[in-house]
Amino acid sequence: MNTNHEHAFTLVELAIILVILGLLVGGVLVGSTLIRGGELRAVTSEYQRYTTAMTGFKDKYFALPGDMTNATSVWGTDADGCPGTNAAITYSAATCNGDGDGTFDVNASTSNEDFRAWQQLANAGFIEGSYSGVANSVTATHAYAKIGTNVPRSKLSAAGWSIYNLSIIDVTSVIYFESTYNNVFLFGGEVATNMTINPIIKAEDAYNIDTKLDDAKPGSGNVLVLESQSDCHDAGTSNIAELAGTAAYDLDNTNIGCALVFKTNTY
Repeated sequence: MNTNHEHAFTLVELAIILVILGLLVGGVLVGSTLIRGGELRAVTSEYQRYTTAMTGFKDKYFALPGDMTNATSVWGTDADGCPGTNAAITYSAATCNGDGDGTFDVNASTSNEDFRAWQQLANAGFIEGSYSGVANSVTATHAYAKIGTNVPRSKLSAAGWSIYNLSIIDVTSVIYFESTYNNVFLFGGEVATNMTINPIIKAEDAYNIDTKLDDAKPGSGNVLVLESQSDCHDAGTSNIAELAGTAAYDLDNTNIGCALVFKTNTY
C-alpha cells in the first residue's frame, strides 16, 4: 500500500498567504514613504533652523557670521593662517575676520566667509557640529564645499547646505532663474565648487517643500530651483526669454533633478 500523501495548499491557505504577502509589501512601501516624508520635513526644519541661527547671530554680534570684522577677538586667530586652506584643516574655534560688507565672500584665496560662517555659527552655539572654516581646496577656483567638513550635513542622505552671495541674475543666465538673490542658502549634493547644488531630490519633492514654504513655483518667490536643472521644471533654459514667471515643476519626471535655492531676504 502506498502511504505517501501529497499535500497541496487549499484555496483558503493560498488566500491567507497572499494576504500576508500583501501586508508585508504594503508595510515596506508605507515605511519607505514615511521615511521619505520625514527626510523632506527635515529639509524644511533645517532651513528654518539655519535662518533662525543667522538672525540670532546677527542680533548678538551685530554682524553676519563669517563676515564679522572682529571674530578673532572673540574666538582667536586660526594658527594655520587666514583665510586658510585645506592643507591644514582643523576643527578648533580659532577663526578669521571677515570684511563686514554684508555678503558671504567666497574667494578661497582672499576669504572663506562662506565657510567661516558655519564655523562661527557653531562657535556661538547657534548650530550643532564642528566645521573647518576653510575651503576644501588650495585654489580660489576650486573651493570645495565638503559636506560634514566645512558645511552642514542634512538628514536627507548625501545632501548638505551651503551659503552664497548671488548678485542680480538677468535673463542671459541659463544657470539660475532671473531674480534678485543676494545672500542665499543652497541645498543639494556635493559638486566641485563652493556650492551644494548637485541635484539631490525629485521635482515632486522640491514641489512639496516649495508648497509648504513659498509659492509652489520653481522660478519665483523665495524658494527656487536652478534653471539649468531641466529634470526639475518644464521651462527649459534660455538666455533670451525670461522663464522665471512661466516655469512649473515637472511633476511627471521621476529623475533626481533638483537642488534648492532659499533666499534669505533679511540679511
